Amino acid sequence: MAEPLLRLEGVTRRFGATLALDGLSLDVMPGEFLALLGGSGSGKSTLLRIVAGFEPADAGRVLLQGRDITGLPPHARPVSLVFQSYALFPHLSVFDNVAYGLRREGVARGEIARRVAEALALVGLTGLERRRPAQLSGGQRQRVALVRSLVKRPPLLLLDEPLAALDAGLRERTGLELRALQRATGAGFVMVTHDQGEALALADRVAVMEGGRLAQLGSPQALYERPATRHVATFLGAANILEGRLEADGAVTCASGCRLRPAPPALAILGPPGAAAAFALRPERIRLLAGAPPAENGIAARVKDLAYRGDGWMLVVALPGGGEWRVALPAGASPPAPGATVSLAWAAESLVPLAA
Repeated sequence: MAEPLLRLEGVTRRFGATLALDGLSLDVMPGEFLALLGGSGSGKSTLLRIVAGFEPADAGRVLLQGRDITGLPPHARPVSLVFQSYALFPHLSVFDNVAYGLRREGVARGEIARRVAEALALVGLTGLERRRPAQLSGGQRQRVALVRSLVKRPPLLLLDEPLAALDAGLRERTGLELRALQRATGAGFVMVTHDQGEALALADRVAVMEGGRLAQLGSPQALYERPATRHVATFLGAANILEGRLEADGAVTCASGCRLRPAPPALAILGPPGAAAAFALRPERIRLLAGAPPAENGIAARVKDLAYRGDGWMLVVALPGGGEWRVALPAGASPPAPGATVSLAWAAESLVPLAA
């Protein structure tokens, strides 16, 4: 197996009484696109700054290509960081912005011209070399910031919310360009984001952070389909959380008023009869029935609200035992009206057991 490009070993960082990172360990493989996903205060930006050298670690080590870089200043690390604000020099042209780092390293003039031209061609900016940042669109400025970092050919590129300043349509297109650029260069990318859709669409693996720790690490599909904790289940896709108590026959009496029958693999990791149990149930895994709901893995509920979302409908339903669920319907479906009573059902395999 290949050696990690980046290895974090027990990295800890405190700000006074606040523990921003709590002994975090993580490997990033060569050529991998890793997304650090989490809410405000989860530690993702602090982790990025420690890798870049802008923030010291109170404990632990940072290794890049097997070399301990924990104590090195930012300029001595073969790492580039793309800031959320892009941090372009407004008085310099596109060419001079991209060439800036190469000039500081003393690269020959002819080599600079060649590498800048290659970099701009890679992101479709050939012909814009003499423009200033103020003469570019938001997406063009973002691409200039990217190639300014990549032109130095670092093995690792760090991105701090790189698409946050773009509108929704441009954000999606630029995100796909970003992924294509990562594939073309072969560099490792570590991207901080709070946008779950962005993380799922772009990354090879996603690290969900909570309270300075890794809540779960895995492929986008694995995290979405099999979340390990309530935090991951609700942060990625806003799953419904079903809680209850395990009975002797393997069923679960749900606090919302339904009776659950989990699939056998789920039963294997649950506690003894009487133990509390919690499951994630994705809105799109719930179906509407024409008749009465089944006695197990089904429930009748009242439609409280609904919204059209382009690719389908999202219902908010009120449960007889209290609480609300979200139910997703495809775009071609005829949604029930608010106030209507609906029968809901789901497959046993759709109940994902949660550890915490």
